[in-house]
Amino acid sequence: MLWSRRSLLVTLPLALAACGFAPAYGTKGTAAALIGTVHAADPTNKNSFDFVQHLEERLGRPTSPIYQLAYTIKTDAISAGITPSGAITRYTVTGGLDWTLTRLSDQSRMAGGHIDAFTSYSATGSTVAGQTAQSDANLRLMRMLGDDLVLRLIATSTSFAP
Repeated sequence: MLWSRRSLLVTLPLALAACGFAPAYGTKGTAAALIGTVHAADPTNKNSFDFVQHLEERLGRPTSPIYQLAYTIKTDAISAGITPSGAITRYTVTGGLDWTLTRLSDQSRMAGGHIDAFTSYSATGSTVAGQTAQSDANLRLMRMLGDDLVLRLIATSTSFAP
């Protein structure tokens, strides 16, 4: 049993290398071509600011933009926990991101789509605690949407070379 685990650990990286596997964030990975090349539309509110900030954390600030990212974010808070007296104790925050990636040189659409995500927060406690929980939930939601978008961009980036 011990030998089979060791042999698996040794042969698995060799098998992955043989099939053409390369880490996305490696020096020659697909994500390397996106670093510093995606300029997101300017944020217009707190949610879009958090979204763009996280996108720039993942892909870097656009030093030499090749692509323009247009996006629309929609969020909605839905009561998820209600006491018998009618007090709301928990909210679910849903978010949707419609996005389009355009190449700046010829304005051609390279990719686009829609992403959904959700998170929730507790509304019990003081007013300040509730507002802090709501703000934190919105930040988590923007980070989830940003992470999902980056994964989709990396997955499709081989189909659009600059």
